[in-house]
Amino acid sequence: MSHPLRFPKGLYGVTPEWDDTDRLLEAIRAAALGGMSALQWRRKTATAQDGLAQVRRVAALCRELDVVCIVNDDWRLAALIDADGVHLGREDGGMAQARLALGPEKIIGTSCYNEPALAALALDAGADYVAFGAVYPSSVKPQAVRATLEHIEQGRMLAESRPARPRPAVVAIGGITAENAAPVVHAGADSIALISGLFESEDIQATASRCAALFT
Repeated sequence: MSHPLRFPKGLYGVTPEWDDTDRLLEAIRAAALGGMSALQWRRKTATAQDGLAQVRRVAALCRELDVVCIVNDDWRLAALIDADGVHLGREDGGMAQARLALGPEKIIGTSCYNEPALAALALDAGADYVAFGAVYPSSVKPQAVRATLEHIEQGRMLAESRPARPRPAVVAIGGITAENAAPVVHAGADSIALISGLFESEDIQATASRCAALFT
């Protein structure tokens, strides 16, 4: 996959807490048909065994669909299933460890909340994308700190100031829907991450298509 960015531009789906893997795979397929370019597998409630069984099937489907597959939080799991990369939060261990385990070709993204200074540190450490959020009130994380459009603009300037090419990407997350995403993209987000706004929508493929269209 060749992208001018180190992480694909466009719609970044993040999985909801569904135990029903068949339902999830069907939803991922619909989102990919609509133009989703990357998917993050994120489960906070599954047992390790159930999670592993699900993520293996998700990663296999993403390979089939040519969708970049990222594992949330756990670089060991990302390495085990040969995912395309990992997303690290504040508590998920150092980027250096993750890079050593995953190698230079894999994608490492990091949560920067509402802190451009954190993004600068992550970019210096070699992050492939920096994520800001929650941009809007989030039903998945109602207590999440709020990031502004200005934080996204600052993140984009930081990413563009890095000499590395292809450049790192800027991701926005939190309460984003097809209806409210345009200002976020306009502020400089290369990618918008949706959980409920995508997977709980009435027509997943149509929602994905509307989101993807914001980037063309």
